[in-house]
Amino acid sequence: MATTARPPPSPAYILGVGLTKFAKPSARDAADYTELGFEAGIKALLDAGIDYDAVDQGIACYCYGDSTSGQRVFYQFGMTQAPIVNVNNNCATGSTGLWMAREKVGRGAADVVMVVGWEKMARGSLTSPWQDREDPVGRTVEMMVETRGVTDAPGVAQMFGNAGREYMEKYGATAEDFAEIARINHAHSTKNPYSQFRTPYTLSQILSSPTLHHPLTKLQCCPTSDGGAAAIVVSEAFLTAHPHLRSRAILIAGQHLATDAPSLYDRSAISLMGYATTARAATVALAEAGIPSPPPREEEDEIRVCELHDCFSANEMITLDALGLCERGKAHEMVRAGDITYGGRCVVNPSGGLISKGHPLGATGIAQAAELVWQLRGWAGERGVGGGGVTVALQHNLGLGGAAVVTVYRRADGGSSEDVVVVPEEGKEGGGVGYNPAVEARGFTRAQVERVRSQRCKSEWAMGDTQRKVEARF
Repeated sequence: MATTARPPPSPAYILGVGLTKFAKPSARDAADYTELGFEAGIKALLDAGIDYDAVDQGIACYCYGDSTSGQRVFYQFGMTQAPIVNVNNNCATGSTGLWMAREKVGRGAADVVMVVGWEKMARGSLTSPWQDREDPVGRTVEMMVETRGVTDAPGVAQMFGNAGREYMEKYGATAEDFAEIARINHAHSTKNPYSQFRTPYTLSQILSSPTLHHPLTKLQCCPTSDGGAAAIVVSEAFLTAHPHLRSRAILIAGQHLATDAPSLYDRSAISLMGYATTARAATVALAEAGIPSPPPREEEDEIRVCELHDCFSANEMITLDALGLCERGKAHEMVRAGDITYGGRCVVNPSGGLISKGHPLGATGIAQAAELVWQLRGWAGERGVGGGGVTVALQHNLGLGGAAVVTVYRRADGGSSEDVVVVPEEGKEGGGVGYNPAVEARGFTRAQVERVRSQRCKSEWAMGDTQRKVEARF
């Protein structure tokens, strides 16, 4: 750990976001990554009210795909010769891209950075295509085998399930507590038009679904997914030059990317899932945002909405602790009290989370950010967190191997979600997609595409038939 603290970056803001629907992989009409990235990116440009000529740099986020897939996607927006970087940081890939964008903007390397993430996945449990070299999480798996043994269950389900078992042993949580987390996330997703699953389940149905690795049943595990997400990150100087866009901008008030500490291998199943990584990222991000950690906090600093990395219900349980949303070892009490859903202390995963919304690895962290942008703008409709409005939002994205990114968001205008940002009208300066994208998973017109693609460096050869395929699904 560096002994000399760097000064915080200059302000950076998320100005626009875009999502595709998340879908089961290998469906008959499954979209290619070129289409997923294109749809999400066009929506983000429209939402930001800019065209691609304003973009200084691009960041492409994906785990499964060939080198320079990012250029293939970004060239569809324009071939402006802007730098494009391809990022892979396991399940934290999307938020790593956002962290890189904020660093670039905040350190003066760019005024506008476009981040596009996607994943086109295989069905079934995650596997590596590389069988002729060492697995980067191999030592983690070996520690699991040495301390908890091994079964025929999928490896990641075993690792996170073991963390759940340790939480039960140490703190008294029950299988019902983990199932309740999944029940809540599935219930939240019924109001999210982008979710892969939108079916509510009872606690009994979740508990009686097939067991993968106790306490985890199938309905407590995230699916593999195809999907795309995009965000536009801009500087204070850019907003000053475009004041009509400020009302929709969301400040990245605090953010930190952390990697693992030696405690990863202290023989604790909870530690093995990156507990210290998340805790470190949360501590630094909250401090940068000026939010006390742990509570108590002033009303304006109270975290009332959070998107966290619930790849399994067990990870949501231990992450509630690591983020400081409760005292360590008290997360199950928070769950039992109804404090992770509407009417409780903090609505966790109003989008439905990874468990129900889906988990296309490269898109997940950006999709989490999109949900919180919509919450803070007051656009989330039935998913919106009420009771005085939201002034601050918290995001957590984890990748084993490892990386955790924790981000704190606030409105650029200092308002709350009760001060609803007007949805931009199509055809006016800075016009958006023409509808509220938080509550409608719709498309865009060809005229809108032409408005936000590069006006000076576009290539129809690079576009190919992507636009036609995307429009056909609308």
